[in-house]
Amino acid sequence: MKKRNLFPLLAAGLVGLASCGDTPKETQEAAVKAIDIANMDTTVAPGTDFYRYACGGWMKNNPLRPEYARFGTFDKLRENNQEQLRVLVDSVSQVTQEPGSLGEKISMLYKMGLDSAKLNEDGFAPIEEELRQIHGLTTKADVTRMVAQLQKEGMSPLFSLYVSADEKNSSMNIVQLYQGGLAMGDRDYYLQDDEQTKRIREAYKEYVSKLFTLAGMTPEQVDMATGAVIKIEQAIAEASYSREALRDSEKNYNKMSYDEFKKLGSPLDWDIYFETMGLSGIQELDAKQVDYFKALDKIMASTTVEEQKSYLGFNLLDKAASYLSDDFVDASFEFYGRVLSGTEEQKPRWKRALETVNGALGEAVGEMYVERYFPATSKERMLTLVNNLKVALGERINALAWMGDSTKLKAIEKLNAFTVKIGYPDKWRDYSALEIKNDSYWANVRRANLFEMAYQLADAGKPVDKSRWFMTPQTVNAYYNPASNEICFPAGILQPPFFNPAADDAVNYGAIGVVIGHEMTHGFDDQGRHYDKDGNLVNWWTEEDSERFTERAGILVEQYNNIIVADTVHANGEYTLGENIADQGGLLIAYQAYQNSLKGKEQPRPIDGFTDAQRFYLAYATLWGQNIRKEMVLHLTKVDPHSLGEWRTNAALRNIETFYEAFHIQPGEPMYLAPEKRVNIW
Repeated sequence: MKKRNLFPLLAAGLVGLASCGDTPKETQEAAVKAIDIANMDTTVAPGTDFYRYACGGWMKNNPLRPEYARFGTFDKLRENNQEQLRVLVDSVSQVTQEPGSLGEKISMLYKMGLDSAKLNEDGFAPIEEELRQIHGLTTKADVTRMVAQLQKEGMSPLFSLYVSADEKNSSMNIVQLYQGGLAMGDRDYYLQDDEQTKRIREAYKEYVSKLFTLAGMTPEQVDMATGAVIKIEQAIAEASYSREALRDSEKNYNKMSYDEFKKLGSPLDWDIYFETMGLSGIQELDAKQVDYFKALDKIMASTTVEEQKSYLGFNLLDKAASYLSDDFVDASFEFYGRVLSGTEEQKPRWKRALETVNGALGEAVGEMYVERYFPATSKERMLTLVNNLKVALGERINALAWMGDSTKLKAIEKLNAFTVKIGYPDKWRDYSALEIKNDSYWANVRRANLFEMAYQLADAGKPVDKSRWFMTPQTVNAYYNPASNEICFPAGILQPPFFNPAADDAVNYGAIGVVIGHEMTHGFDDQGRHYDKDGNLVNWWTEEDSERFTERAGILVEQYNNIIVADTVHANGEYTLGENIADQGGLLIAYQAYQNSLKGKEQPRPIDGFTDAQRFYLAYATLWGQNIRKEMVLHLTKVDPHSLGEWRTNAALRNIETFYEAFHIQPGEPMYLAPEKRVNIW
């Protein structure tokens, strides 16, 4: 989807705008602690490895625990949030709730996730009836209905369907079809032949077989079903667009009439499919990866109904495994946790149960969270800070030497049209139609998924509701949505360590300020720049300016391509380009906004031996302090459009002149990049 989580696994907060020179003693002490020297490794010179200089102490003092494949400062904040949410949900669960109330729904679902005795007693009984239905499929029409049904239940066999803004008519929603159907998530796991990938493929085959075995199949049936799943997913992978191709917005916009779409092929009975989805009479849609849907016709024609049944059965087993008995949960963790990411043990059951409640009743939990933990003053001050960053970005756009005046004018119009969402939505979701019953954990998850899909499908062909949020208030994250030209900062991200009300301005601008600037820059990265102020996919650039942008972006791509993340594996500069542009833009914009804030004030004095400029960059680096397993490094390099934390620090800062000045980085030091090789875009 075009909605993007642009600062994943990150937290931030609001800047304190008072001059640090006028603050009382206790506030000055808090400002000192905002940069904790214990988190640093001062045996490493900043010019040698700034990431370890800034974060080495934190990394040493926060070793990876078995339940994590990656643990960083943002994970610490998420853990704090989980504890806060646990208190809220526990308080609801300890009181008798009115039947049908939100409190009862939250309490019942959470308790079912904790009830290991019932989960193990139920085994795979909660999905047995639907497995029988899949086993009983005999015709193309039967398969079609089941594909649609599973998609409504939260799965994506063959492809996925969602309803979102038409990218060339952003005020209206349209049905969109997106390639999918790969349980390992990325086509490279099926196509690459290095030893690590082949090992993962073999483990995946064992996982598929394990699920079929737990579902009661004979060894012969398991072998046949597993072979069918691998055969179909291999064919899907070969037909799928690459990660890099998926970043091409024009290539992935293929709006057409329903009749035109049916002429692409008939892998399913499309009339039956859309009828089952509740979209009878559909007139038009956007077949995002149109070549994929052409290829899907051949894939389905070359497989039998028996093979398709095995594939659909695995989709159900795979999706439900985390909500069934421990043997299913363990099998899922063994592959997705241990093999793919290197995690040594599962999260505690209460954390997993809480995640389920958050997924099913997110805004209901969010409403409690906001009332308890999010002060109204934070929202007001955040809006002020966002405006400061907008001013700085506008100044930078107007000063760009490589961009012409006509494109600058359009860029400023887009910047001024940003919608800003802070904290929580103005109107909370209505969950009255969601039934939570005392039958089985999976049955409730299934109903929650059906409820969510119905909520989305109801928007098909209707005007876009621009007040809708795509994250819950308790989420530790932020996003930019190009189709609505909006930036969003949920309440969960607006707290320490990323915003410290008692810290000096330099620290807060270096943390939350960069986060805000990052999200703003996404409106002008290699994807966002293709959308105008109203969120429409339209070219508002002159040809010359577009070429200059591409030239600069190419330099950034090459810089990141040269990074070795593990063994002989390189970073993917093209796939991570948008996030790398946004990291750089966030740093440049936030630093300029901070400098603007100093006008007319006394120059800040050093705190704890660090100048304000040094504290700005140390605060930024602190966001990315983390320990990470090699398996997770390799996995994220395949599937995550964000660079790894180490490189979001070192690679980004090597292009920024004020960083060199702050820490006196000299030629010959590893952090030094010759001026002619540096590049700034925004």
